Amino acid sequence: MGKNKQPAFWEKQKSEKGPDLHIVQVRFDWLKHPKSLKELKRLIIEANDWVNVVATTPENEIVVVRQFRFGVERITTEIPGGMVDHGEDSKTAAMRELEEETGYTSSEWQYLGSVEPNPAFLNNVCHSWHAKNAIQTHEMHPDEEEDIVVTTLTPDEIRREIQTGSFRHSLALLALTKIFDIWNNGNLSVQ
Repeated sequence: MGKNKQPAFWEKQKSEKGPDLHIVQVRFDWLKHPKSLKELKRLIIEANDWVNVVATTPENEIVVVRQFRFGVERITTEIPGGMVDHGEDSKTAAMRELEEETGYTSSEWQYLGSVEPNPAFLNNVCHSWHAKNAIQTHEMHPDEEEDIVVTTLTPDEIRREIQTGSFRHSLALLALTKIFDIWNNGNLSVQ
């Protein structure tokens, strides 16, 4: 079966800029198939890195945001997050996004790692951060295009949101798995 066998690298022949879509830039790459040697055109979406923040309060509640999402055309429950601005590191972006979207801040930050949202056509990564003992110290300052409601949920309430399908954002769910011990008697509990 070739357990240690690696696929061949696809050689890029050329790239062409596509439309600038405000939050992403489209690019088209022509790549040579390593076996057939045919040149294939592929769509690449160039995007800034993203951040997700699991902010837990001193009472071990999780700060969540509710907002209308255009892609799924419904109101979702998520954790705070957003784009890493050019020249910004992911921790700075996480701190900024948490404060802007929720008014919460924290002096205790833990990096939870990063993932590739979809390497088939996206070139970015999503970083996850834990803001421990987060408290609301500021007014919210969401982007003018955002309409956000902020609340906190207990681990059991988060579990119910997941079970009912209100909390379905895959990258946010992945970040939560770093914080929760899901297998502890079937209950979510803060580690």
